[in-house]
Amino acid sequence: QVQLVESGGGLVQPGGSLRLSCAASGRIFRIYDMGWYRQAPGKQRELVAIISSGGRPHYADSVKGRFTISRDNVKNTVYLQMISLKPEDTAVYYCSADFTGRGLDFGSWGQGTQVTVSS
Repeated sequence: QVQLVESGGGLVQPGGSLRLSCAASGRIFRIYDMGWYRQAPGKQRELVAIISSGGRPHYADSVKGRFTISRDNVKNTVYLQMISLKPEDTAVYYCSADFTGRGLDFGSWGQGTQVTVSS
């Protein structure tokens, strides 16, 4: 059984910054891709960023230049550094990890952390 636990969400003013963390624990043999998704009220869950086991990132167009995904393979942790936050970034942010090599669509999910951008 593996577990993903996110932290770092909160309330921030427009233009502010937050750093999210997601730590994987349990019986872990290998972690392939790791990623961050978000879901705003009344909207579908959407991809924010993915990072491969080798550190190659991919970003949604809406966050390019503002968000940075990174990972620590020793700590089994993925991070999302968010700057220049906008009200439209308000959402529950979920991390995902692929432990089987079948892709994040078959990955495990954390419980989510709320990010609210408001003045």
